[in-house]
Amino acid sequence: MLVPMTDEVDQDGIPIVAVPARASVGRRKAIIEAAREEFLKVGYAAASMDAITARSKVSKPTLYSHFGNKERLFLAVIGGALRDAYAELGTPPCEMSRSPDLRAALSGYLGRWARALLDEDLLRLRRLVIGEIGRFPELGRLWFQITDDQLNRPLEDELAKLHVKGRLHVPDAPLAARQLIAMAIGAPQLVRTMLPERAFDERELTPVVTSAVEVFLSHYGPSS
Repeated sequence: MLVPMTDEVDQDGIPIVAVPARASVGRRKAIIEAAREEFLKVGYAAASMDAITARSKVSKPTLYSHFGNKERLFLAVIGGALRDAYAELGTPPCEMSRSPDLRAALSGYLGRWARALLDEDLLRLRRLVIGEIGRFPELGRLWFQITDDQLNRPLEDELAKLHVKGRLHVPDAPLAARQLIAMAIGAPQLVRTMLPERAFDERELTPVVTSAVEVFLSHYGPSS
């Protein structure tokens, strides 16, 4: 049995889905996995609830008892997948203000983030959210917020510390962080998002990150 369904959403606009009884946990997991693959494969509009029930091997009444309708299913499944994907990235802590070699610390940190964000499963999710953002702006806001919390703000904090220590001249840390991320990660991410057939090449990424750090330090170095 399920807790009675409501139309409640969380602070990000993602549906709050009733917690299943222990006997229903397996069916809930099967629905989520089937729906995620169906939505990633064909998008929201073309996705079929019949296909999802067939893939998950549950009945249509069971599917609707868990999620209510296709819209709530999409938001709950893709919103959850986005949170899970970022939680599983395993990106390193941002502690470059402690490093004696700032150039290497910046390059290493941004390189690890770039490789994580170029993961094909995450890129598939990114393409789906971009394609459906007009219909589901909640997912765009959620993606922006998660990225801001996990990537932008930690970098902003470290740049602000480096400014206070006199190792960089960064009067506007949020702006500087956005510029650095755009140079080091934005271009490779854009290419892989829009050209999914293009294979990831480590030899291309390293010089992009390295040159981004060089440009950044040439502008924000203490003598700038």
